[in-house]
Amino acid sequence: MRQSQLFTKTRKDAPKGEVSKNADLLIRGGFIHKEMAGVYAYLPLGLRVVEKIKQIIREEMNNIGGQEIIMTALQRKELWEMTDRWDDANVDVWFKAMLKSGTEVGFGWSHEEPITDMMKHYLNSYRDLPIYVYQFQTKLRNELRAKSGIMRGREFVMKDMYSYTANTEMHEKFYAGVIDAYHRVFERIGLGDRTFLTFASGGSFTQFSHEFQTLTDVGEDTIYLHRTKKLAINQEVLTPEVMSQLGVSREDLEEVRAVEVGNIFNFGEVKSKQLGLFYRDEQGNEKPVILGSYGIGITRLMGTIVEILADEKGLVWPESIAPHKVHLIELSAKDDAARQTVKKAAEEYYAKLLARGIEVLYDDRADRSAGEKFADSDLIGIPWRVVVSEKTLAQKIIEVKKRAEKEARLSTFEHFIEEL
Repeated sequence: MRQSQLFTKTRKDAPKGEVSKNADLLIRGGFIHKEMAGVYAYLPLGLRVVEKIKQIIREEMNNIGGQEIIMTALQRKELWEMTDRWDDANVDVWFKAMLKSGTEVGFGWSHEEPITDMMKHYLNSYRDLPIYVYQFQTKLRNELRAKSGIMRGREFVMKDMYSYTANTEMHEKFYAGVIDAYHRVFERIGLGDRTFLTFASGGSFTQFSHEFQTLTDVGEDTIYLHRTKKLAINQEVLTPEVMSQLGVSREDLEEVRAVEVGNIFNFGEVKSKQLGLFYRDEQGNEKPVILGSYGIGITRLMGTIVEILADEKGLVWPESIAPHKVHLIELSAKDDAARQTVKKAAEEYYAKLLARGIEVLYDDRADRSAGEKFADSDLIGIPWRVVVSEKTLAQKIIEVKKRAEKEARLSTFEHFIEEL
């Protein structure tokens, strides 16, 4: 991508009304555009990050047998009335609307009900089980507070997966597999050492649900962390009974702030009974299907990474989810002949990087100073910065700097390619 063709521009000033670091830097860097409080558009650089996160999650969900679908955002009122969640005071985040026909509909904040209802068309026998489906879906939640940038929005992207199994043993085996897959996801996107499986209240369906909480000072949750065992307990379930069951004591637990980036939940047979999802076993007996639900906040993860890894100069992206791997910067020379020489070399490097399958943002802008280009590069946060100038060409080298490191170094282009 040539930066001269990128329609977005960086900004020096913080956007008005934003108090969160993630929204501040992402708007200034040209990754997102604020439409209204809690609602953001994703621009070319931002969308590339979102798609990188989605692809990592897609690979891990496919590896455990997931099949990708995408459901509708509009949802039928009667489905949610069957599970008592349409007018439930505990579910006060609905956006609702009236069709011209007079039918009332909701804008999906979750999808357990419609996917479970849909499964009645495809699931009849024990031979049809298990089924694991997931989607990347824009969710709409009428949040009272929307002040944490993309970490807590009224419109956001989520991965939600649903498992349909015949028995508890089959369900628990898959549930454990999802925990392992989630740990791999967080490791791959750069949050593995800060994200912990956290025991939370399971409500009326089961003793525990599980959250994945990432440590950060801007987190809204308080959890109690056992670093040695790599587990945590949500504040709601911190009781002597729970600590005894998990084999930990209060003295071993560290009170920390965290943000919930994922959760997994066992609905058991309840949803299936409410919605009429049954299968016939080998003896021909009708039984309810066991449901599990598994979520990861895609855009929330993106904001969390910004909050944790960004520094005083701007964004710092892990290589696995960076919009590009290399930021190639061409520095203009003083006279025309030297400028043409630098441009020719930069164009050649750009072509060679692309030929190797390396994603590059090429700063070919002729109307920007070296200082402006370097400041933009720090703000955008691409992992590798490569500088081509009259000075480096005279020595037949390039200047290389990793975004997370302070010092630049000199290298031949060939050696840099090998390093990548």
